[in-house]
Amino acid sequence: MIADAVRRPFWLDRPERPEARPALRGDRRCDLLVIGAGFTGLWAAVQAIEADPDRQVILVDRDRVAEQASGRNGGFCSASITHGLSNGMSRFADELPTLLRMGDETLDEIEKAVHRLGVDADLERTGELDIANFDWQVDAVRDGVEEAVALGRDTTFHDEEDARSKVRSPMVAAAAHDPAVIMLDPARLAWGLAAAAERLGVVICENTEITGLRRRGRGVHAESPRGSVTANKVIVATAAARPLRRWNRWGTVPVWDYVLMTAPLTDAQRASIGWDGREGLADGGNRFHYFRLTTDNRILFGGWDAVYRYGSDREDRHSSDDHEFAVLAEHLLQMFPPLEGIAITHAWGGAIDTSSRFCAYWHTSMRGRVVSVLGFTGLGVGASHFGARTALDLVDGHDTERTRLQMVRTRPIPFPPEPLRWIGITITRRQFARADRSQGRRGIWLRTMDRVGLGFDS
Repeated sequence: MIADAVRRPFWLDRPERPEARPALRGDRRCDLLVIGAGFTGLWAAVQAIEADPDRQVILVDRDRVAEQASGRNGGFCSASITHGLSNGMSRFADELPTLLRMGDETLDEIEKAVHRLGVDADLERTGELDIANFDWQVDAVRDGVEEAVALGRDTTFHDEEDARSKVRSPMVAAAAHDPAVIMLDPARLAWGLAAAAERLGVVICENTEITGLRRRGRGVHAESPRGSVTANKVIVATAAARPLRRWNRWGTVPVWDYVLMTAPLTDAQRASIGWDGREGLADGGNRFHYFRLTTDNRILFGGWDAVYRYGSDREDRHSSDDHEFAVLAEHLLQMFPPLEGIAITHAWGGAIDTSSRFCAYWHTSMRGRVVSVLGFTGLGVGASHFGARTALDLVDGHDTERTRLQMVRTRPIPFPPEPLRWIGITITRRQFARADRSQGRRGIWLRTMDRVGLGFDS
């Protein structure tokens, strides 16, 4: 089923991908340097120059635009900036209504910006169905809906009969529909934002790795192998790449996530599984899948294992893992038995910048001249817009509603050094699997992690 699959992200394996931009050469100066041309860096560059068209902005990336997480994800653009309601409630309860409002505003702003900038990213505001696979998960789904409704959300509960009328699968026992999710094409969004940024005056340099940052006068000097940039201010948006700032080496760990893409479904295959609403789907449990339809009716199917490699190994060889691909292929057919024999055209993996609180954090250094934002933990397609806007507030020294948030003013609990890091994450992964085999009952290890606020997810 996976033998002939291309080991490359589907989104990036298309002839419409733009040609690589020239790397940085020589010494340059600018007002704002943005490091990392994923969603966070792209939104930061666009927002910065829209706010001040005279601002000199340079955006650099060690690879290509959206080569890493922003071009490898499922294209779920959620309004949540806290990685879900329950995580927001457990960590930021006092300001959760504000965070929910800001998340809704962020999703609306993304839609408006895409249309304003002329970006064709195949947006579909279908919402997301969160599925209970087994009877023991139904109460948790129902409780989650009640919690959401109490906070003014438009989430709705669907029992087994109703849920299976939406998605025909033996693995559907109930579902919750969250309308505040947009399905999109992540690569086209990134490519479109990059093109828009250049039209506005941003200079983009690809294949440019920044190897160090240091103070220079009242600015910051960024070094690369073939050139340098001296900037008044810097935003670091490098996600799961090796962090440039020391503290961020403890704030996140790279977790590998894997994805399959099928061939386009035939009309008969589409009819056999329903899914007429084209919602994004995610199932229950500590280990979960996410899946969606593309515009040409392929199924993207990813998730399940969140794999940590010893020593925070980020080597690209881990982007292909036949064991993980085989597990996903098996699970895809368990979810949709009528698709037996369907071709898998692409299989890939990518590293996620996972923080112990499951959502982004901001870190300032060099007396506020450098702001890092990372730790989106796999739900950054939408939250990156908020992360970028907040990073700009911080680096510009603006006192705003965003910068006053507890979420922005605090950092996650750091991960320990090796070998404790690998040992702790490995135990946690095994306990997740055990809990899923025990109808969700969390043992003492997971309960302890919950109490101290130290988590692991993708």
